[in-house]
Amino acid sequence: MSENDGPEYDVDFREHPEKYDVGRGEEGVFKVEPYKSELLPHWSYADEESAEESAAAIYDRYDSYRDADDFVGMDMARKYLQMGYTRSMRYAKYPGGQKYEDGEEREPREWADADKRAAALVFQAYLERVRDDERYQELRDGHRERHG
Repeated sequence: MSENDGPEYDVDFREHPEKYDVGRGEEGVFKVEPYKSELLPHWSYADEESAEESAAAIYDRYDSYRDADDFVGMDMARKYLQMGYTRSMRYAKYPGGQKYEDGEEREPREWADADKRAAALVFQAYLERVRDDERYQELRDGHRERHG
C-alpha cells in the first residue's frame, strides 16, 4: 500500500508538488488537497447558466495558479473543467445520466437532455483554453520530466 492509497491523500500537494502524478483524465479530483477544497465548491453542471458560472470560477482559479506557476493547481483546474464536460455530456446522452442498465451499456441518445449538452459545451470551451495554453503545456512537460 502506497502513501497515496485510501480515500484522501495525506499530502499537501501545494507544499509537495513532486508527489503529484499528472495521470489521465480526472484522477484525483476528490483527493488532491488543497485544490479539491478550492475547486469543488465552484463545480456545477446543472444547466448552461450554472455551468458558465462554474467554468468561469474554475478558470479564474486556473489563472491564479498560472500566475503563481502552480502547475498542480493548473492541472487540477483542468481536471474539474474536464469533469464538468464529461459529466454534463453523460447526462446529455443518457436519460438520467445512466450509461448502464442491467450491467449492459445503453445506446446513447442524441440528445437526451439539451440543458446538459449546453452545459457540456460551456465546459468544453474553457477546457480547450487550458489545453491550448502554452504555459500549461510547458509546466506539464517540465513536471513530467522532473517527477515522472
